[in-house]
Amino acid sequence: MKTYGDALDPKMLITESYRIDGITDEECRSIFLDWALSMGEGDAAIAALPALIARHDDMPDHPMTAVLREGLERLATPKRRGGWRSRPR
Repeated sequence: MKTYGDALDPKMLITESYRIDGITDEECRSIFLDWALSMGEGDAAIAALPALIARHDDMPDHPMTAVLREGLERLATPKRRGGWRSRPR
């Protein structure tokens, strides 16, 4: 598959989601997951989220905007590792 976007949205998944009339929250979450996976390993997705939100700030009530904000909150919040790894030695 040929990519034609930019560093923030290589496959233009986020951009195209804003063009879909009547898109649902669930569809936006699915697109977001595809986008996050396409960004590869590391913190590229976390780093791109503020710029993507700013890029689409003219659509604050769009479901994808809410998903992007939620993603930023969840991805940026460090999670405690459970199990034996979190126990003191």
